[in-house]
Amino acid sequence: MDHDGMDVAEARYELVISVDARRSGEYDDVDKPRMRARIYRVLEAAFTHAKVARDAVHMEDRGDGVLLAVAGRIAVTRLLGLWLVEVHENLRDENRALRVPLGLRVGMHVGPVRHDDRGISGRAVDLACRLADSPVARRLLDAARADLVLVVSDGLYEDVVSSGGKFIEPAHYALARLKLKEGDVNAWFHLPGRPAPMIPAGDPPTAADVAPVSDPAPAAGPPSVPDPRTPGAHYTVHGDMSQHSDNVYQQPVHIGRITPQRKG
Repeated sequence: MDHDGMDVAEARYELVISVDARRSGEYDDVDKPRMRARIYRVLEAAFTHAKVARDAVHMEDRGDGVLLAVAGRIAVTRLLGLWLVEVHENLRDENRALRVPLGLRVGMHVGPVRHDDRGISGRAVDLACRLADSPVARRLLDAARADLVLVVSDGLYEDVVSSGGKFIEPAHYALARLKLKEGDVNAWFHLPGRPAPMIPAGDPPTAADVAPVSDPAPAAGPPSVPDPRTPGAHYTVHGDMSQHSDNVYQQPVHIGRITPQRKG
């Protein structure tokens, strides 16, 4: 039994949020703790202002980000609306004092989540991590010179986002097709405070595409927009805590655990 008296085999239907820092592997040993502290300040202040009780949020450190699961008693619309607005504003406040702004990729999905003494697990956790780590999210954050990109699953968009609500504007989300190991999925991308983004085309970024943290990448020209429903308009997603080429894993996947830092 876990601390709430629930059997660990019993899944809870929760909102999973995966938060990753842009190019975190390029922060040195002095700057990385500061970067991590900023992420926690941004997230925790947002929960406070959105009136989400701390005991409703499971939070795991991921070295270069944070993995969260929010209890089902909290309305998902509050997280997609007011909480996201607060995260964005808090992040902008943090970045005003920084020469190199902190960028965050946030993936969200709702589904069954299992808790144990080491953290959380389940396909819902896997998908949220893959969305945040997707090449489209990485490219979009740089191409738009944005502070924050949100990626939600197709199910979350259809069930919640598409109906709108306070601070939720479905027309400001753009659809892209992602190619996962488990199969192709649709995902929706949003840049808070902006119209629906243009989805960057092309293959996942290589080392040559990535500028060092001390030298942010310049804004890209207007990208072409592939039809996400057209066969072949795919993006290969790098699974959390793994690396794979042509969708073949090169090392084991460990998702839902408290882990040491990894290169972002």
